Amino acid sequence: MAHGLFITGTDTEVGKTYVAALLAAELAAAGCRVGVYKPAASGCEPAPGADPSQPCMLVSDDAVALWEAAGRPGELDRVCPQRFAAPLAPHLAARAEGKQLDAARLRTGLDYWTARSDFILVEGAGGVLCPLGDDELMADLAADFGFPLVIVARNALGTINHTLLTVDAAERRALPIAGIILNTPAPRPDDPSVAGNLQEIQAHCRHPVLGEVAYQGGLPTALCEWVRAASGRPARCARRRSLRHD
Repeated sequence: MAHGLFITGTDTEVGKTYVAALLAAELAAAGCRVGVYKPAASGCEPAPGADPSQPCMLVSDDAVALWEAAGRPGELDRVCPQRFAAPLAPHLAARAEGKQLDAARLRTGLDYWTARSDFILVEGAGGVLCPLGDDELMADLAADFGFPLVIVARNALGTINHTLLTVDAAERRALPIAGIILNTPAPRPDDPSVAGNLQEIQAHCRHPVLGEVAYQGGLPTALCEWVRAASGRPARCARRRSLRHD
């Protein structure tokens, strides 16, 4: 079984994909065979140049960003096997298209990456309490995979509460937590909380804040070293890449 991390967030638009792509790039630079998996995505767009007479092929920009950052391992279609158009929770987006989110496929889709990767990064949709059906949450999928969580939190007013609630939800479900990454998905020059959020989260949480990613920035050295330790590979901080910051 490959080692891995499950990337989740405290909210939507906190930068899960941006941070996960930075992690993937660092792992690839360190010599890892990196697997990237996003079990389901909504808000997908039609593939460029798609034939309007054929069934619509949807593309997940998040999946593309992860795949590119990891060095294009395997087949892009395997990064995110279940893709839907409506910007809703995945099971609701599937329902809007007259389909059903395949719970078994959410899990078996990981097998492709387990067979060919040293380290796997799984990016969930939404947060740990994002529903995947009437009787299932993202936390249930994370529990089945067994990878420690990396919680991406937005560096903005309110993030202390959102982060501690996410940690509490994970702990109540006995999900292992590797740590928290504070991310800045948009400049906030008039938000005085930005300067102290990291320290406040650390003061009220027993799990480490692994690092802080600046707006459109790369991984700080300490976080590069943590990634190296997690993967067992030599550290070499990847240069900042042009990645979607969402």
